[in-house]
Amino acid sequence: MSENMFKWEIDGDGILTLTMDDPNQPVNTMNQTFFQDFPEIVDKAKAGVESGEIKGIILTSAKSTFFAGGDIKNMIKSTPADAEELTKQLNDSKATMRALETIGVPVVAAINGAALGGGLEIALATHHRIASDARGIKIGLPEVTLGLLPGGGGVTRVVRMLGLQEALMKVLTTGRQFGAADAQKTGLIDDVVSADGLLDAAKKWIQENPEAAQPWDVKGYKIPGGTPTTPALAAILPSFPATITKQIKGAPMPAPKAILKAAVEGAQLKNIEEATAVETRYFVDLVTGSTSKNMMQAFFFDLQYCNGGGSRPKDVEKKQFKKLGMVGAGMMGAAIAYVAAKSGMEVVLKDIKQEAADKGKDYSVKLEEKALSRGKTTEEKSKALLDRIKPSTDYSDLSDCDIVIEAVFENTELKHKVWAEIEAAVPSDCVLGSNTSTLPITELAEGVSRPKEFIGIHFFSPVDKMPLVEIIRGEQTNDETLAAALDFTKQIRKTPIVVNDSRGFYTSRVIGFFLNEAMRMLAEGVDPAVIEAAGRQAGYPAPPLQLQDELNLKLARKIGAETKAAQEAAGETVDDGGVTAIVDKMLDEYDRPGKLEGKGFYEYNEDGRRAGLWRGLWDKLGAGSVSVPDAETAVSGTGLETAHGDGPVLIDLIERMLFSEALETQKVVDEGVLMSDADANIGSIMGIGFPAWTGGTRQYIKNYDRPAEAALPKGKVAVADGGDYPTTGIEGFVARAEELAAKYGERFNPPASLKN
Repeated sequence: MSENMFKWEIDGDGILTLTMDDPNQPVNTMNQTFFQDFPEIVDKAKAGVESGEIKGIILTSAKSTFFAGGDIKNMIKSTPADAEELTKQLNDSKATMRALETIGVPVVAAINGAALGGGLEIALATHHRIASDARGIKIGLPEVTLGLLPGGGGVTRVVRMLGLQEALMKVLTTGRQFGAADAQKTGLIDDVVSADGLLDAAKKWIQENPEAAQPWDVKGYKIPGGTPTTPALAAILPSFPATITKQIKGAPMPAPKAILKAAVEGAQLKNIEEATAVETRYFVDLVTGSTSKNMMQAFFFDLQYCNGGGSRPKDVEKKQFKKLGMVGAGMMGAAIAYVAAKSGMEVVLKDIKQEAADKGKDYSVKLEEKALSRGKTTEEKSKALLDRIKPSTDYSDLSDCDIVIEAVFENTELKHKVWAEIEAAVPSDCVLGSNTSTLPITELAEGVSRPKEFIGIHFFSPVDKMPLVEIIRGEQTNDETLAAALDFTKQIRKTPIVVNDSRGFYTSRVIGFFLNEAMRMLAEGVDPAVIEAAGRQAGYPAPPLQLQDELNLKLARKIGAETKAAQEAAGETVDDGGVTAIVDKMLDEYDRPGKLEGKGFYEYNEDGRRAGLWRGLWDKLGAGSVSVPDAETAVSGTGLETAHGDGPVLIDLIERMLFSEALETQKVVDEGVLMSDADANIGSIMGIGFPAWTGGTRQYIKNYDRPAEAALPKGKVAVADGGDYPTTGIEGFVARAEELAAKYGERFNPPASLKN
């Protein structure tokens, strides 16, 4: 049977090894080949068991991974019209898994590589799971991160293995990918052995456990912790929805809530077949909906494009970096030095004063101390990492660096001065990178003698936690330098996006529109608590006024002035909607720049924690004068009262935030700053917190799905209801943008490129 997905081999002890090896793909997935071959191979194995030929079964893989999960290329195409076919396909596959776990002999999963999603679900349908201790192995059910739930029996079996609370909070709603040891501690697998001993361990277990069965097939079995009607569990069950809502921060993400429903409903059913059927129903609802498509596009296809070098110039030899020169040991420079040293590079951390350079290294020392205290590293590894960082005040220490990154204050004149000093010290083939968030790279390149080898490398704070790097190509930057910058980013294990040069590039430019829109609302008199609630309900990781505090109003003023000057120079009319006045009052009259100073839109305790919105937003700035229908529900629990009546509804506030960023992204695309939708989507989610459920700014436009709360204009009937008014896709986005423009200003008018 070598032509199908399963290779068949029986040894002298009657142990059958089924080796999964899709002949048409580099990894095993739940594709048509699997759905066709899986029931056939299980039927054949069952016949062998019944005849007495087969005494046990090992399920393993010939690929470097065990099983990669569902076939996302097919799943992303699913529509409501496919629901019936999908339901049958899933239930048939689950029936085969059920046949495998009740086949009558011990069945062991020998997990030789990553077992994620559907791959782990197959393993869960065996009686014993043994994983290799191979480096980098990942085991888990990450479907929730793609807007889905484990639809191959994962919800049902994990609940029955771990109990409802443990299954939900540790595995199903988190989407966590465990290493082998942690997967064993959690209870997803039973044992971890060396790679070369994997099959022997599986055979040994089979021989020692001839009567093996799943726990739920043994008389007297009870779900750990009980069912939803068990008094102890019933007492805490009502808190689960609130916990899920808190976990997703109120974002409109249906998958975690569907997982909760499928788990609770399934746990009430004694029959495992009925429980998995409930799971199927919720899975089909999710996979045929718009949110899962957005998230699959972003977190599978787009992320794969960015991490896989989709924007890297072809036919340029890959470069491996050995030594980084980090000029500027402030917060950004110190953190960049840390991630570079962590990847194995030598680092010179250069600053004007030795004290500053030493303080920069101390950033790494503190991170390593924390890692040691949590058992995330060893003293030997930590010492080796720290030894790779050399604090310095001497430019001559950069003489053998193959890449240098400058991270000094955002001032063009200062950067030109520093670059003259850097170039005098570094080798002629050293890659020249500037960590700048707003200054045009082409202008900065005027300060170097090798503008073709000069590039922007924009990190996000905190660098050790933020996964994104924005690579900015100047007008003269050559392909070799761009490729080298991407190679460097990959080496330090970051996700890169590539943009062309402009003021603010992509991320810094677009996030400003989100923050300004929120301050416009404040200037209009909208209650700040409602603004923050709208931000949370939109799905932003941090609501806008909180985020503005963290970024600081001094920076907002600086960027705002530069943007206004650029707009006026281009002959554009500037209407900031009262934002400048808000910023000026906060800074000049009330001295409230932001979190760093302990006072901004929020009050802060001595330890830096937020202590609520500043009362002066109401008393001094006149916020709260505009009533917002449905706002009381949005801010429930805040202790603030908001009147009902005429005024903007909450969905308008939400979509003003989302549309402000999406529309500006479209302009960035039209100007040629962005060259791929993948860079736009991943940059917006990972760099500036655009809500993950949207799939990113470009995906939000392309797959727009008008919320039910956004009432259609009077007399209009949606296409879906037999009318001609578009509510989905680009046409629906354009129609909604035009409505927002009519109500709130021409800044929401969609560009011509979206209408063509």
